[in-house]
Amino acid sequence: MNARVTPARSAALDVMRALRDGELADNALERAYSRVPPRDRAWLQELAYGTIRLRGRIDHLLDQLVRRGIDSLRPDLLDLLRLGVYQLLEMRSVPPYAAVSQTVEGAKLAVGTGASRLVNGVLQGLRRRLGRGLQGDDPWEGVRDLFPDREGEPLAYLSTWGSHPRWLVERWVSNFGVEATSALIEANNRRPELYLRPVGRGVAEALTALREVGLEGGPVRGAPDAIKLDEPGRLLEAFETIPAIVQDPAAGLVVRYAAPNRGSVVADLCAAPGGKAIALAEDASYLVAGDISLGRLERLRANLDRIRDLPVGVIVADARVPPVEPLDLVLLDVPCTGTGTLRRHPDGRWRISEADLASLTTLQSEILEGAATRVRPGGLLVYATCSLEPEENVAQVDAFLERHPEFTLEPPPTELLERELLDQEGRLAVYPWVHGFDGAFAARLRRDR
Repeated sequence: MNARVTPARSAALDVMRALRDGELADNALERAYSRVPPRDRAWLQELAYGTIRLRGRIDHLLDQLVRRGIDSLRPDLLDLLRLGVYQLLEMRSVPPYAAVSQTVEGAKLAVGTGASRLVNGVLQGLRRRLGRGLQGDDPWEGVRDLFPDREGEPLAYLSTWGSHPRWLVERWVSNFGVEATSALIEANNRRPELYLRPVGRGVAEALTALREVGLEGGPVRGAPDAIKLDEPGRLLEAFETIPAIVQDPAAGLVVRYAAPNRGSVVADLCAAPGGKAIALAEDASYLVAGDISLGRLERLRANLDRIRDLPVGVIVADARVPPVEPLDLVLLDVPCTGTGTLRRHPDGRWRISEADLASLTTLQSEILEGAATRVRPGGLLVYATCSLEPEENVAQVDAFLERHPEFTLEPPPTELLERELLDQEGRLAVYPWVHGFDGAFAARLRRDR
């Protein structure tokens, strides 16, 4: 695109293109930031992530507004329309005329004049239909009649209005029921908050230091190690004020659940991007942080360079064949479908498939087998995921315990976690629609001999 289209809109289209090529949204957005002024980066993130988050809802709407349906559209044209609809219906700072005209110019440059006429017709038609509703509290009310009825067609409603793949909706309804699935989808479609975990100091002390420089935040109920930062755009100022990492409370609860003894020698064998490793290292005499991806370890290295003075060694290693001696505690935050983190990683809902679930459960089992040999007798193996799927969680742990009678399931010390965060067997079970955090699962497996 050129000067007729703002850099942020041009960058948002490039993020969408990168997703079509299989790139993660986080990486694509990080690269896109370099092309826009710092003042526009939050706007770019809102446009790109918001469009990705509501893609299913937008596609259902567009499919009824485009004469031949969205399957007839070239990929760039469809993504431009998605971005235009999101600006019209969700970004109140964007005047409707600008949402339309900028999308039309983008189509003219990216696809051609004929495509730009189609874009203009679709968006102007939508604008007319919404009328004064564009200035109302909820512009979507003007098109709600184009979506399935929630009571009569709950699966269709949750997949279209709720903007999630049908297979995932069906799975969750089967596992959790319609009402819980509806609450989960609603939670996934909310913009995520920014949480910090102070390193080397308590929450109260960290909050005092932040407030002294005009940064407001607060403690998080149920997550004693977390701070909610009220102004996410001032993250760098927070980092300059206190040693801290960005970490959702659910990830911090996994660390608290692991409960390593002070002075333990610990390994985090699926460590990247490294938040749990840094948190565990606070109480360890030494921690080995390993991951199979050198690139993914770069963020851990950057955080270690910023925080300093943590007893952490970083290695590139395959967790299925970990190059460490038997240790006091081994954490496995295994690769998973990530269905507990879809509000924070909205592209995940469109990227994962049922086939991924099958392949990941096989990989998780292999990692468990390899890591089990690296736990000393009396030591602890902590298995964790950010998934909501039983095949990756309870079923995976139960199968491991059947194969390994030398391990037993052990609840955490009672004073560390609120009872509502644990299931009946003492496993960590955090649900977005119940607790307000990302989803997380963990099990403590004690090696008895």
